Amino acid sequence: MQNIILVGMPSCGKSTVGVVLAKTLNKGFVDTDLLIQQREKRTLQEIIDSRGNGYFHRVEESVLLDFKGADYVVATGGSAIYFDKAMNCFKENGIVVYLQVTLDTVLERLSNIKTRGVTLEKGQTLADLYQQRVPLYEKYADVTICCDECTVEDVVEKIAAALN
Repeated sequence: MQNIILVGMPSCGKSTVGVVLAKTLNKGFVDTDLLIQQREKRTLQEIIDSRGNGYFHRVEESVLLDFKGADYVVATGGSAIYFDKAMNCFKENGIVVYLQVTLDTVLERLSNIKTRGVTLEKGQTLADLYQQRVPLYEKYADVTICCDECTVEDVVEKIAAALN
């Protein structure tokens, strides 16, 4: 009944892989970005634009801490790893899987940075964000899956193999 918690940079495939992984492993699926949007009744980008990164992070942490599901694949937002208490709760009830991609892959895949709901600080580049987050993903990961140049099915197979 353990959860599988997917973490990684925006565009690494958490949501897409998560759905297929949940079907493959006969688990429920939840995307915490969607939970945030449902709670706030607006898109991630609208929350960031209207209320700022600080407010967004408070809502995100609250949503993460409120999640009590069992036997789910959970696709987290890219910034979930900033919240130690939430990540420790996830680790107590599941396995954290880091979907690792290179910065080049993120830059190639993330064409909609202005509308995607990524919490960049003023003047911060995607490369800066990548350098800041990678050590945190590595810190919390129970399993790391390299996802560069992989199909969704490849990543799901790698995760399933790593979990067995």
